[in-house]
Amino acid sequence: MRILIVTDAWYPQVNGVVRTLDTLRSHLERRGHEIKMVTPAQFKTVPCPTYPDIRLSVVRRQRIGRIIDTFMPSAIHIATEGPLGLHARAHCRRNHYPFTTAFHTRFPEYVAARAPVPLAVTYALLRWFHGPSSAVMVATPTIEQALRERGFHNIRRWSRGVDTDLFKPREKTFLDLPRPISLYTGRIAVEKGIKDFLDLPLPGTKVLVGDGPLRPELARKYPAARFLGLKTGEDLARHYAAADVFVFPSRTDTFGLVLLEALACGVPVAAYPVAGPLDVIGDSPVGALDGDLGAAVRRALEIPAAACRHFAEGFSWPASVDQFLDNIHVFR
Repeated sequence: MRILIVTDAWYPQVNGVVRTLDTLRSHLERRGHEIKMVTPAQFKTVPCPTYPDIRLSVVRRQRIGRIIDTFMPSAIHIATEGPLGLHARAHCRRNHYPFTTAFHTRFPEYVAARAPVPLAVTYALLRWFHGPSSAVMVATPTIEQALRERGFHNIRRWSRGVDTDLFKPREKTFLDLPRPISLYTGRIAVEKGIKDFLDLPLPGTKVLVGDGPLRPELARKYPAARFLGLKTGEDLARHYAAADVFVFPSRTDTFGLVLLEALACGVPVAAYPVAGPLDVIGDSPVGALDGDLGAAVRRALEIPAAACRHFAEGFSWPASVDQFLDNIHVFR
């Protein structure tokens, strides 16, 4: 099958959306499918206002149309609601090509954290964007219910997988820091709630892996925390495995792939009881979910590594890819 995937999130960004789509591409190709990725790497880009690490593509709609028509896809998946997604959507609508979309990010909440834009306005725009989609893919039942309550339709489940060969328990001595080590990985941005983590009176060392617009400010304000920058591949996996607890302070993520990566490394999770952690962990004994994040950290430190690893092994990429293939609309 010839599958075209359009995404405004791509390398050099490193986040859950990028890793999910890249891993999906790899697994689909291993199954013999021909995949065409349309990403910002192919076009001139400009920095996103308030978030320069995110690059927005500057391209004419006609060029995106030519790419789609030349590839002659059997199915089209539009992963994001940015410039490339908008152009691809317009071309599909004009030519009566069916397409699927995905709700990866609680974009309205991210916008509201940066500007006084009512959630109702942004969700109305997203309903318009996803309305013609033959399947709006979401990762969890909590997000599915939230979108249904806001008037979204054609919602289908697409869960996530974790690479348990890469993310696995390793020696803790990789990080020679006072313990316990409380780890955060991901974007250093306002919507991630990182200040909640940094304000906690925790023993040991707080370690943050990742980059983003808030990193310089937070590094100055919290000199005792260790900001280690962006890590990928084996290096990222070693940092996960060296931690004693993974702290996830976000209240806006739709899934939180990092939760599975930490658990696969044998590291328990401390988080708020919100969408993402509730769906991934729920009442499983591999994490502590509490409105008091400090209390969650203290409880999580008592959880055995073996239980975390066993839990993560239940999230396979083959099952995730099967769901994706069941959801797409084949029209050629």
